[in-house]
Amino acid sequence: MRKALLIAGMLLLATGTAEAAKCGNNAKGFPTWLAAFKREAVASGISSRTVEAALGNMSYNSKVIRLDRNQKSFKLSFEQFLARRAPPSTIAMGKRRMQQHARVLDRVERKYGVPKEVIVSIWGLESGFGSFMGNIPIFSSLSALAYDCRRSAFFTKELMSALRIADRGQMRISDMKGAWAGEIGQTQFLASSYERFAVDLDGDGRPNLIRSTPDVFASTANFLRQHGWSKGGDWSPGSRNYGVLKDWNRAEVYRKTIAHFATQLRR
Repeated sequence: MRKALLIAGMLLLATGTAEAAKCGNNAKGFPTWLAAFKREAVASGISSRTVEAALGNMSYNSKVIRLDRNQKSFKLSFEQFLARRAPPSTIAMGKRRMQQHARVLDRVERKYGVPKEVIVSIWGLESGFGSFMGNIPIFSSLSALAYDCRRSAFFTKELMSALRIADRGQMRISDMKGAWAGEIGQTQFLASSYERFAVDLDGDGRPNLIRSTPDVFASTANFLRQHGWSKGGDWSPGSRNYGVLKDWNRAEVYRKTIAHFATQLRR
């Protein structure tokens, strides 16, 4: 009888946890969801110290949810998007940056087979060549997005990845700031991509996609190579490599802008 009661209690606890972890579309259920998520993170092997340091005093970030609902730039035409994100002045800056970092870019291109023009175009589009990476603490943005019902499963995975990065000591929690969707660094890696593809090219012991341009370039190239980039191949629309760019960004207008930008850099 005692054993039966114990099993019943365990089932009730599991059911309560599952109920508590349900997503929501407003701030009301966030504290309950967060408590359940923290238990899940610790159960997955992440230290309770890391979980509390990252999420202990977290509140619902409604600004991030508004930004997620208002992604108007991808609805622009290619010409409009290009004029906004890669005008002639930005392409000219890209050429200067490519010359400035020629040695390391050549090294990366030899190692990974991804042209420096493609790397620099992505760098320019994602963060203005490292000038604006975002300053939102990614645990604030990712926790709000993981709780939100629109893409809860996707961002729950990203939040777990971010916690593992912090738990392994690859990044300090205080340094983990980025764009509203939790992207990190000069080419805006999601946490799961950081885990899988980030490269320590400068040899300091860990990849740093915020401050180390060698690491940024190598990691970006490694991402594309691991997704099937063909060395020496074209990147124009319809090519195999253009298809690989879909794994970088699924918006057609964005991929088309990368390809145009890279072609302009090569001229």
